Amino acid sequence: MTDTSLARNLERTGQGHIVEHLSKLEPAARERLERQLAGFDYDLVARLAEIAVQDGPDRSVDDFEPAPVLPLSRSAERVRAARRTGTEAVKSGTVAAFVVAGGQGSRLGYDGPKGCYSIGPISGKSLFQIHAEKTLALARRHGVTIPFYVMTNRTNDAAIRSFFEQNDYFGLESENVLLCSQRMLPAFDKNGRFILAAPDRVFVSPDGHGGAYHALLAGGALDDMARRGIEHISYVQVDNPLVPTIDPLFIGEHVQAESDMSSKVLEKRDPMEKLGVFGCVDGELRVIEYSDMSDDLKRARRHDGSLKYRYGSIAVHVIGRRFARRMAEVNLPFHVARKRIPYVNTDGERIEPEKRNGRKVERFVFDAIPLARNPVVMEVSRADEFAPVKNAEGDDSPATCRDAMMAKDRRRLARAGVNVPDDIAVEISPLFDLNTEHLAAAGLSDLSGRDRIYLE
Repeated sequence: MTDTSLARNLERTGQGHIVEHLSKLEPAARERLERQLAGFDYDLVARLAEIAVQDGPDRSVDDFEPAPVLPLSRSAERVRAARRTGTEAVKSGTVAAFVVAGGQGSRLGYDGPKGCYSIGPISGKSLFQIHAEKTLALARRHGVTIPFYVMTNRTNDAAIRSFFEQNDYFGLESENVLLCSQRMLPAFDKNGRFILAAPDRVFVSPDGHGGAYHALLAGGALDDMARRGIEHISYVQVDNPLVPTIDPLFIGEHVQAESDMSSKVLEKRDPMEKLGVFGCVDGELRVIEYSDMSDDLKRARRHDGSLKYRYGSIAVHVIGRRFARRMAEVNLPFHVARKRIPYVNTDGERIEPEKRNGRKVERFVFDAIPLARNPVVMEVSRADEFAPVKNAEGDDSPATCRDAMMAKDRRRLARAGVNVPDDIAVEISPLFDLNTEHLAAAGLSDLSGRDRIYLE
């Protein structure tokens, strides 16, 4: 090797096979691989390799108490008060939107960043456009600037930046859109050794949604927020176009509780739905991952027959800016995800494994909740706020998401006094202010006889 200190770091962290591999490469390929390897933190590599070789769930639990939740059925007076508080926070310019978009669309069969995926039932708008326009509409309504932050990763950052530029930032001012990239971490085999994605490249993957704190800090977003006077970060996942990018009601509950971090939940559709649940373990509020619960625990019932752990997390949070900075400097736990990872063998041949051969290491954003002051957990309606796009077909697919989007818009029109047959394709742009005056101007009262309606 040309760098003896790099060789020592590889050897001491159990990566001696990479040293041997480097010696077989031609100069240009060796230089590319050495450049990548030189960017790793080898104290962290040693820690991650030790975690990766551990077997079994990260932190399985035998029993725990369900978390206290603000139910949908809380009083109208409380809802009004919280919405007023949240609206004032938005008007004061202290709330920012933060869209977590580090994933690719590979499970959808889409070659590109998931946020670029076209999901509008009629318009074909991308996930990014829908979130951006929701933020823009709220900013216009209250005459305030709302900054829009996006978490990317090294593999999709350039594509996402180009997408926003090509689309003129979807109406947002470019100086109010800031992208920050999360860290990439090496994956390991069952023996804690690096996996080669190519002869000149170690396989790496994003550090999980828990990497958001570090990304916000390292990317300058937290400093930018401080300069703007932002106090509350509205965190949403890019693959859920149904959720409000900023929800004044949710912001209000968070502010009134003087909370560091608040979360949304909804009632699980069945015991086996793959959602983590909020619970109290040894008096500590946290999210228990689906994979860390036994089937018996998932199916547990109360005396009245209702599901004991009924509330699932939907990865929507409000996070205090100061708290996010603290979490960026805290060693939140790492978790292991066992995956099938294509690799290159010692002869340079690419292998597609039939079984899970690799172990990715990642952090979870909700692992900060036990460290938060006065965390709030608020129930929301699935029909109004949760229709993720994860799979090409079946549950949580583009088809189910578009159906949910149209069903929500039909309900919105019906509440506004418009007769909407169930078989009409409907889409309402986030930029369309759904009030009586605009509906009258659009000539809407009865949609019978139409096959589709798009309002923008």
